[in-house]
Amino acid sequence: MQIQFGTDGWRGVIADTFTFENLSLVAQATMDYLHKQGLAQKGLVIGYDRRFLSKEFAERVAAIAAGNGIKTWLSQEYAPTPAVSWAVHEKKAGAGVMITASHNPPRYNGFKVKESFGGSARPSTTKVLEQMVAENQAASRPVQALELAEAQATGQVELFDATAPYLAQLGRYVDLELIRSAGIKAVVDPMFGAGSGLLPLLVPGLEEIHGAENPSFGGHPPEPIAEHLGELSALVEAGNFQVGLALDGDADRIGAVDETGEFFSSHRIFTVLLRHLYERKGVRGAVVKTVSTTQMIDLLAQKYGLELFETQIGFKHICEMMLENDILMGGEESGGLGVKGHIPERDGILMGLLLLEAMAMSGKGLRALLEETMDEIGHFHYSRIDLPIDPQAKRQLLERMQEGGITSIAGFAVARHNFSDGFKFIFEDGAWLLIRPSGTEPVLRLYSEAGDPEKVALLLKAARGIAGV
Repeated sequence: MQIQFGTDGWRGVIADTFTFENLSLVAQATMDYLHKQGLAQKGLVIGYDRRFLSKEFAERVAAIAAGNGIKTWLSQEYAPTPAVSWAVHEKKAGAGVMITASHNPPRYNGFKVKESFGGSARPSTTKVLEQMVAENQAASRPVQALELAEAQATGQVELFDATAPYLAQLGRYVDLELIRSAGIKAVVDPMFGAGSGLLPLLVPGLEEIHGAENPSFGGHPPEPIAEHLGELSALVEAGNFQVGLALDGDADRIGAVDETGEFFSSHRIFTVLLRHLYERKGVRGAVVKTVSTTQMIDLLAQKYGLELFETQIGFKHICEMMLENDILMGGEESGGLGVKGHIPERDGILMGLLLLEAMAMSGKGLRALLEETMDEIGHFHYSRIDLPIDPQAKRQLLERMQEGGITSIAGFAVARHNFSDGFKFIFEDGAWLLIRPSGTEPVLRLYSEAGDPEKVALLLKAARGIAGV
């Protein structure tokens, strides 16, 4: 089969496309790449999440690394993706591999590559990996592997604690004593994922739900969006807590619930944290966001006089910008946020701590923090719809959209458009609509933001008509 890396790694349905055989092909190509780039002698870090067979898949990758003469550090238990990325950075390893499908449905698993700087593999890297997989398949390149027990006995594979050094780094980045002394009543939902137990460990007294190991993730994808956080919202709305925090399956994305019990989207989190970093922590630098991210970031960057970059969707593009520029903060609509002074990687746990730190420093809840910002730059409403789409319908939609010719939507004149990643239509008042097929799932995503929630609804309804779904 043809292996393709999406917005963050290669993913597939377990026992369908994500099999031990296909995993072995990708792992062998990765080892070949490390040798070709002169990185093999620096070693490889491997981690995994709590999905079905993730540990076994990780062990297979470790066996193949050992078979290719690459020293390997294998996480002794499940770990968050940012912890594995931090380990790559701290150990000065040649690369890292994380077995996870992140926020995808339970039937998926995946293979994320982390480069030596501790961040997502850049598009240029994943392109080469795809080519090497194809070349190896064409040449019937054998997979080289050692038995894991043999590799461990010889020291070729070493088990290590990926979590403790990462938590120490978080403790250096935020003021844990201030957060603890503030006595904020908070509850976290790790969505049965790899972030379970870590925030309560750092902030004693913080309560946790859905912390057990459950490969079915309670029956829905471990994605921290409104429709999956009903229980978290209800707990806060009932007055038991001041804030709710949520992590995705591998804990590199963040979602939240504000003091009213309302879902607090990544757009709002990005806005609140950008202000917190700039005004309270005194951090400086440029800002980078993806094409589907709120215009509140544009307005804040303008207010602060900060340079703003916009990229395609996928944190790997933000990571690339963070490597090339002095970036204060970067973020995407799906909850992936990264900050200066850490690694160029999204980190849901760190973002959760920064939200608590912002509350502790200001004495205000998330809604109050957002309102004071929107009172200055304007009030915005956002929504996203995900719809299933089969490959043929997707191809037809792309062909139709690329023809162009759309000058108005829902009666609103299109002022300009941005087709760098999907089809984004921008209106005179700054409202926008984005129509974009997912890069990791058979899903069509429709996004919109406007100053009026009714306009958002009208634009999304019109988008469904345009897409024919």
